[in-house]
Amino acid sequence: MLEEKILNDYKEAMKAKDALKSSVLSFLRAEMINVAFDKKKKVLDDNECVSVIRKQIKARLDSIEQFTKGNRQELADKEAKELEILKTYLPVELGVDEIKAIIGEAITASGAAGLKDMGKVMKEVNLKVAGRADGKLISDLVKERLS
Repeated sequence: MLEEKILNDYKEAMKAKDALKSSVLSFLRAEMINVAFDKKKKVLDDNECVSVIRKQIKARLDSIEQFTKGNRQELADKEAKELEILKTYLPVELGVDEIKAIIGEAITASGAAGLKDMGKVMKEVNLKVAGRADGKLISDLVKERLS
């Protein structure tokens, strides 16, 4: 499981005195524990872990943008290093062509006719993609295909 891998990597980072990695993984583990607590679970499944990681990645991207605008390059660089650590825990991303093929199947299966059926298609696509692609990219591709 992904949560176990993160815990083991955190322990290894602590032993190796890798301050950056241990800090990032400690914060990530805390977020996972909070999500598990909110969902009244002891352990998160891999899809839930991936969604927590994606949320952390999104926050890092926003921070990098803000620090760059504020001429704080040293902080933007630190966030970028943290971002690279987080990305190692994501599953391999699907290519645009693969996503478009899945969208085509979902449109056929749901019988979608236009933008009003976007919710049905998105639900179907998200089940098949399961965290292996960015939600915004999927949304944009579905919207483009249905218009």
